[in-house]
Amino acid sequence: MARWVILGVAGVLFVVPILSMLEFSLRSGQSGAHGLEHYSAIFGGSAGTYAVLFQGILNSLVICLITVLIVLLLLLPTMILVEIAFPRLRGVLEFICIIPITIPSIVLVVGFIPVYSVVARIFGSNPWTLAFAVGIIVLPYAFRPIAANLAGVEVVTLSEAGRSLGASWAQVLWRVILPNLRTGIVSACFITVAVVLGEYTIASFLSQNTFQTALVLVQHTDPYVAVIFAVFALALAFVLLLVIGRLGSLGRNRRSR
Repeated sequence: MARWVILGVAGVLFVVPILSMLEFSLRSGQSGAHGLEHYSAIFGGSAGTYAVLFQGILNSLVICLITVLIVLLLLLPTMILVEIAFPRLRGVLEFICIIPITIPSIVLVVGFIPVYSVVARIFGSNPWTLAFAVGIIVLPYAFRPIAANLAGVEVVTLSEAGRSLGASWAQVLWRVILPNLRTGIVSACFITVAVVLGEYTIASFLSQNTFQTALVLVQHTDPYVAVIFAVFALALAFVLLLVIGRLGSLGRNRRSR
């Protein structure tokens, strides 16, 4: 009984703010009526007013894609290599990956500014170059789910079994190890996307147009727009959690068979 009471109270604390946000986004001025005017203004005939916001969303999605590739092509192979060949370096790798979360974002930005003066000369001041900085920021968040998944999988045993059956290292990685790390990889990618979409400090100080910086700019003229996109973000987060949970259950069912 006590458990249901606690769950009920926690549910109310989560649901009431979300419903309040949704109700506020549906208000029609001071009349007390509700409608979809603010939604239609964003996606309808007045969409040109929010062009900077949609451009910021597009820039953030490009940064998300590049950052996810950084995680998949650099962090993931490194973690697998350390797990198989250099297990004594696990602590060192974990320490390196956790360092960014211990440093305030404003301090990181101060360090990134001279670096990005060089990056701008090489690649230009394009928004996608933020992926290099954000790729460092997301290391702690991407590392943890992959590490947790690795801890639950006998990677060394699986790799040795695959090699003893004549598989190459590429086949072992692609057909044996990666399928067992699906949940951790997907979780790391989704968390990476969430961090990128919510990143403001670096983009603001480096004067780049991303989702968060454009949202701050637009909400000065339309206070409803921030709440509307917050509702969309919560809905997206809910869908991502369902996908992660579904993939996790599929992985457990396959292992049980």
